[in-house]
This record gives sequence, structure tokens and C-alpha cells, in this order.
Amino acid sequence: QVTLVESGGGSVQAGGSLRLSCAASGYTYNSKCMGWFRQAPGKEREGVAHIYIGGGSTYYADSVKGRFTISQDNAKNTVYLQMNSLKPEESGMYYCAAGPLCITRSNGAPSPSTLRYWGQGTQVTVSS
Repeated sequence: QVTLVESGGGSVQAGGSLRLSCAASGYTYNSKCMGWFRQAPGKEREGVAHIYIGGGSTYYADSVKGRFTISQDNAKNTVYLQMNSLKPEESGMYYCAAGPLCITRSNGAPSPSTLRYWGQGTQVTVSS
């Protein structure tokens, strides 16, 4: 069992930045992939970015490339999402997820299909 705890959400104006954190605990040995997803009210969940733990390979949805950066601190079992130049339409709940394999969709976004562990989410609000 893996427990994921997100933090770092908040309110920011358009163009601003936030850094989200996801701390993993428990039996993380087989959770080689960690990713970030977001969901706005009334909209489908969408993948934002994911990273292979240890190897460090990263993948981003086309919509966030060049603005968001996913990174890891293996010593702390923590994955970060640095979000710059935020847009109002990027408001929503941001979730961290973990699983054995990263699968990327054609638009570069992570697929949730292999990610079996999910956090409770952290709210991001971007005002115009």
C-alpha cells in the first residue's frame, strides 16, 4: 500500500507560479511512475505530467510543456510540480498518482491506466 499526500496548492493570479509537492510513503518499491493530474468542476480529469522514479524521464501534456516542470527528490520520496505562467483555465483539483508504469497518450499527457494509488488532491485557483 502506498499513501500519497499532496500539498502546495493555493490561489494565484494569472501568470503566477505555484509548486506542488507529493510525498509518498508505504511500500513504494513498485511505484516507479508518479504523475500529476488535474480536474476542474464539471470537466474530465486530465493528465499533466509524469516521471519515472530513479531514472528521471519526464513526460508532459502538450498544454503545459515549457511552463510546468516535474521533478523528484528520491531521498524524501517526494515528487514536485513547478507550475509557471498559470492560466485561469488551469484551476482545479490537482492529484498525485503512482504506479508501476508510465503510459503516455498521443498528446504527451500521462494516462491513469497503470496508476493505482492516488492522493486526496490539492486545490489550485488561478484568478484572471
